[in-house]
Amino acid sequence: MKKSRLNLFKSTSMLISVLGVIMIVSTIVVAGYVGFNVLSSGITSKVSSGSQYDELASLRSNYTDLEAKFNSTKKTIFAGSDKNLQSKFIDAELQLVRANSAINDVESALNSGQESEEVDVRIKTAEKKLSIASEAYNTLGF
Repeated sequence: MKKSRLNLFKSTSMLISVLGVIMIVSTIVVAGYVGFNVLSSGITSKVSSGSQYDELASLRSNYTDLEAKFNSTKKTIFAGSDKNLQSKFIDAELQLVRANSAINDVESALNSGQESEEVDVRIKTAEKKLSIASEAYNTLGF
């Protein structure tokens, strides 16, 4: 009877040891998998935000060029007496201000670490508003 209890004790302790090793190994594998996913998503978001910073720089450049056109035309328009043209210019300049606000929103989203999708939506909005401002300038005839 003592021998069977000893064998039962040995087999039980061996089973507990094997299960313990399996649990430790599986915990390490799961932790490694989670760590790898966190690391790879962090790298992906850094790459994505890099291209978004490039798009922001492009938007800023386009805005600066358009603003220069507005500034050079402003003196000519307000030197004349055409109130309708002056009103159109003010409306077009308002579109330019809205485009600048949208570009600032993009920069704010990037600086605050917003999700990539949110930044992309803001970039598209800024591009659209900049396009509207450009079209408004073109309707002035200069």
